[in-house]
Amino acid sequence: MTVSPELRTVPTIGAPRQASPDLLRSVFRRHAAGVAVVTAHGERPVGFTATSLNSVAAEPPLISFGVGTTSSSWPVVSEAGFIGVHILGEHQQDLAATFARSGADRFGEGTRWRVGPEGVPVLDDVLAWLVCRVVARVPAGDHRIVIAEAVAGDPDGAGRPLLYHHGRFNALRD
Repeated sequence: MTVSPELRTVPTIGAPRQASPDLLRSVFRRHAAGVAVVTAHGERPVGFTATSLNSVAAEPPLISFGVGTTSSSWPVVSEAGFIGVHILGEHQQDLAATFARSGADRFGEGTRWRVGPEGVPVLDDVLAWLVCRVVARVPAGDHRIVIAEAVAGDPDGAGRPLLYHHGRFNALRD
């Protein structure tokens, strides 16, 4: 077998840079991710916007997400037995921004929610939600990877998913 000369060359992709927090952030700005809000309840409800949500296993039904240990939500999440995971729709950019903003009144007047299974705050009008029992908190640099098992939920919300790409919330395009 012979290889054409044009297949022997490697396309130019730019000079590699040393790994750093800035490089990681720059690379992942190009990675489109779904947008979720994670909630928990301690003395008061807490929550944050997460783009690190992953399905881990179907049997048992496990999910994971990352949370910074300097996050205002971490003290509650670090102790919570149960958490809520909410998949946001493209109509919820403002909600995503509220839960992403430091110092915001996340459960104030503009947020519609109720107490769900296991006392977890459940947001209204989302595409889907789960209440999950926390099974592990794994140290990962300045974050913790939380692994949790789904115990209840609703997949039947209406709409299309909200995405996060290049530092902005976006809708799918047809």
